Amino acid sequence: MPLVDALNEAERVMVFCNACRYCEGFCAVFPAMELRRTFCEQDLNYLANLCHNCRDCFYACQYAPPHEFALNIPKALAELRMNTYLKFCWPPFLAGVFRRNGLVVSLTTAISVMIIFLLTLFLRGPAKVFSTYIGENAFYNVIPYAGIVLPVLVLGCLILTSLLIGVYNFWRETGGKLSQLGNLRANKTAMGDALRLKYLEGGGYGCNYPSDRFSMVRRWLHHFVFYGFMLCFASTTVAAIYQHFVHWSAPYPFLSWPVILGTAGGVALSIGTGGLLYLKFRMDSIPASSQALGMDVSFLVLLFLTSLTGFMLMVFRETSAMGTLLAIHLGFAAGLFITMPYGKFIHTIYLYAALIKNAIEQSR
Repeated sequence: MPLVDALNEAERVMVFCNACRYCEGFCAVFPAMELRRTFCEQDLNYLANLCHNCRDCFYACQYAPPHEFALNIPKALAELRMNTYLKFCWPPFLAGVFRRNGLVVSLTTAISVMIIFLLTLFLRGPAKVFSTYIGENAFYNVIPYAGIVLPVLVLGCLILTSLLIGVYNFWRETGGKLSQLGNLRANKTAMGDALRLKYLEGGGYGCNYPSDRFSMVRRWLHHFVFYGFMLCFASTTVAAIYQHFVHWSAPYPFLSWPVILGTAGGVALSIGTGGLLYLKFRMDSIPASSQALGMDVSFLVLLFLTSLTGFMLMVFRETSAMGTLLAIHLGFAAGLFITMPYGKFIHTIYLYAALIKNAIEQSR
C-alpha cells in the first residue's frame, strides 16, 4: 500500500478508536493514542511500531468488518509499519528490499551458501574439505580463522551502522530528541516491557492469534526465539573469549560452555521458529498484511535453518561431512546477518525505540 494511503487509513481508524476507547486495556497503543487529539504522520508512524499485533482489538471491535466502518486496526498499522521500514532504511537505495523481502532473503541466502561452499572447495581443495578432523582447530583446517573472523567483523560494522542510522531516522521522524533515546529510566521500563513481552498479553489473556480465541502460545514462542537467539549470542561471545584470552580453539567439548549455551539456544530457536511458522499458516488472514507475510516467513525459516545446520555441524563435526556442513552453516548465518537490517529483525529495533518513547510519554 502506498504511504499516503497507509497514513490515511491509519488516521481514519485512530480517529474512530479515540472516540470509542473500548480497547484501551489491551496494549500500549491505546493509552498512547489517548494522549493525542489529532494524528500527524510522526504520531501514526510511532503508534504503528508500538503495535505488537496481538489482534485483540480486531476481535473486540464492534466496527470491524463486515461493519460499514470496516475498522481493521492490526492490518492498518501493519501496512503503515511496512512503509516506515522503507522510509527509514539506510542506505535508502536498499529500501526496495522490503517490497519483495521473501524473494530477496531467499536468493541472498542461497547465493551466500553457494559462494562460501564453492570458495572453500576452490581455495582449500576437495581433499581438505572432505577430510575428517578431530580436536582443536578442526574447523580452521577447512576454513582458516581469518577467513571466518575478518568477513564477520566487516559485515558486523556495516550491519550495526545500518541499524543505528535506521533507528536514528525513526526516532527523529517520530518527534524524539536524541538525548531522550538514552533516558535511563525510560530504557529500564522499555527493557522490562520487551523482556517480558508485556504487550503480547493483550488484556491479560494473551493474543487473539491465530484465531479469535485468547492464547499465550504466541507470547511463549516469541520468548523461545528471543532468548534462544541471546543464548546463541552468549555462546559465540564465550567462544571468542576462549579463543583470544584462554587460547582454546574450537570445536569445544560437548560439556563446555559454548556448546551448552549454543545447544540450549538452538533448541529454543527451533521450537520458537517452528511454532511461529505453524501459527503463521493457521492465522486468520483478514487482520493480516499480505505485504508482511513473505518477510515474516523468510526470517523465521532462515533462523530455523541456521540453528538446524548449527546442530548438524555439532553432531557430525568428527566426520568427513564437517567441512561441507561448516560451509553451509556459515552461508546461512551470512544470509541472516546480511539481510538483518532489511527484514523482520528491524521490527525489534523500531519496537524497542517505540517502547522508550511510550515510557517517556507515560511518565509525564
